[in-house]
Amino acid sequence: MNITVVGTGYVGIVTGTCLAETGNNVTCVDIDKDKVASYAAGKIPIYEPHLESLLVRNIKAGRIDFTTDLSSAVKKSTLVFLALPTPPGEDGSADLKYILEVAKDLGGLIDHYTVVVDKSTVPVGTSDLIRDAIGRNCNVSFDVVSNPEFLREGYAVDDFMKPDRVVVGCSSDRAKSVMEELYKPFVRQGNPVIFMDERSAELTKYASNAFLATKISFMNEVANFCQAVGADVDMVRRGIGTDSRIGPRFLFPGIGYGGSCFPKDVQALHRSGKQQGCEFKILESVMDVNVTQKVMMLNKMKDHFSGNLKGRKIAIWGLSFKPETDDIRQAPSLDNINALLAEGAELIVYDPEAMENVKAIFGDKIKYANRSTEALKDVDALLICTEWAAFRNPDFEFMKSTMASPSIFDGRNLYECDRMESLGFTYHSVGRRTVISKES
Repeated sequence: MNITVVGTGYVGIVTGTCLAETGNNVTCVDIDKDKVASYAAGKIPIYEPHLESLLVRNIKAGRIDFTTDLSSAVKKSTLVFLALPTPPGEDGSADLKYILEVAKDLGGLIDHYTVVVDKSTVPVGTSDLIRDAIGRNCNVSFDVVSNPEFLREGYAVDDFMKPDRVVVGCSSDRAKSVMEELYKPFVRQGNPVIFMDERSAELTKYASNAFLATKISFMNEVANFCQAVGADVDMVRRGIGTDSRIGPRFLFPGIGYGGSCFPKDVQALHRSGKQQGCEFKILESVMDVNVTQKVMMLNKMKDHFSGNLKGRKIAIWGLSFKPETDDIRQAPSLDNINALLAEGAELIVYDPEAMENVKAIFGDKIKYANRSTEALKDVDALLICTEWAAFRNPDFEFMKSTMASPSIFDGRNLYECDRMESLGFTYHSVGRRTVISKES
């Protein structure tokens, strides 16, 4: 098929590259000339495992190209994917201006039957708005389909190429046939393409992310209660995770969720509910819990240092909101950096991929280490914000010898309490017993 993907952000470039990988001819459109030139040269400005090599392969094969010319791309395409940003407005609702501006332009460009596929995360009813915007200037037949993405940063290529399911909202048999043909190569192992109406598809994306965020915040509250009563959240997690009705995923406690999806989508669904007179009281609590959870280690740190962090040298491992990405949007590390700076602490940070993104925000207010071990020299404590694999089995003896005080505040529960005790560390984690070293 000939396909246009409008928007080359995270979702757009993954969508375009993966669709090209299955033999389609894909043109990616963006108004940013520099970004278009970078992609055309096979350079991706984000870190996503396997994506750049896949892009280069499809550029060489002639199956994907990049342009700023929307008209030429649309006129040769059967499908037009909209992968445009829907940032939160001041009231938390999704801002649809980018999608509706492009939809209006499409109305004057479509000259043959075209399926317009909304890949962006949007409120219920957006497909109707897109259809109306296109229809005002369009004189040929077209269909609008809702096809929400379920891509995990760090695993996006695998998620697209081998999806658990594909959700398609459409009300046209003709569009359904096109979408079935498009996704056949991706579901050969039998995973379903689930067809439904457009509004249900739009809500499915929001409901999925909101439920996962709820699961995370619930476990964080359970972890805090475990700490208060002397229970072990790891034992509780295993006990409930083996219940087939609950399952083991998203039960790991920590210092909250971040990223571009969960915070935005929970907020948007909560706001949409208010607009319809439906109070999502659970989601309000989910958001409140996450705000306080992000900096819960700060109070532990202040208690450890007798209420005064001024002049304390603190290392931070992990800046991205999750491992295997350089994305720092809504990352707990940012909240902690701001809070620690406000307390007068001196910070040195390290992350395998997100250093430049953090430097763009904080500049010389903090120091940056070239290696994880370099960040530990003469520090009073280490705060772990992201569970990168490289942090899971460090040289503890070296850590202890280079730190001024062997104190670790682990926001991701990477280490076992018994082991940290035997090694002589003071070790604070989430929902488990505190280990106190005589040397701290």
